Amino acid sequence: MPRTNEPRRRALLDAAIDVLAAQGARGLTFRAVDTAAAVPAGTASNYFADRDALLTQAGARVHLRLAPTPERMDELSAPAPTREAVRTAMHDLFGRVSRDRAGYIALLELRLEGIRRPDVRQALTAAISDGITQSIAFHVEGGYPGGRRSAVALYLAMSGLIVEHLTLPEAWQDPGFAEIIDEVVEVTVPDPAQ
Repeated sequence: MPRTNEPRRRALLDAAIDVLAAQGARGLTFRAVDTAAAVPAGTASNYFADRDALLTQAGARVHLRLAPTPERMDELSAPAPTREAVRTAMHDLFGRVSRDRAGYIALLELRLEGIRRPDVRQALTAAISDGITQSIAFHVEGGYPGGRRSAVALYLAMSGLIVEHLTLPEAWQDPGFAEIIDEVVEVTVPDPAQ
């Protein structure tokens, strides 16, 4: 019977995310998670029925790790819905991902693993689809410039930019990522004053 110690479960999931980022999906074993979490051997297998359950729950956990806190969302949504507010939010997103590099790399690994594992794919599809829907609704309902079209373009552009940053940053020397984010916002979000 699985244990219900939630702090330990979260620590094991965070360790699984770190293992995914460092070793890929093939390196994700209960033993590797136990080692990364610095817990006795066999601990992870007491919390997760099998590797698929571990992968699926790590997918849910990584979204929580990468999301802004409710307080930060309040700060980001406080200013008027302008292009500048969108620019600030995109830089914030990039900063969060840069600070939790392992989290986003693990998410990429989970996406690849989802190609081969239907349960992982189903869980990721639900979480990512929900995130996309919320992001677009926030932009549209918040009255940010460009409506749905800009929200979709921003999502796709920032997703690609983040993958480039985490996988081959050396390929993007000039301009730097901060400048690229500014350009993405400039191109995708209209300036209502013009």
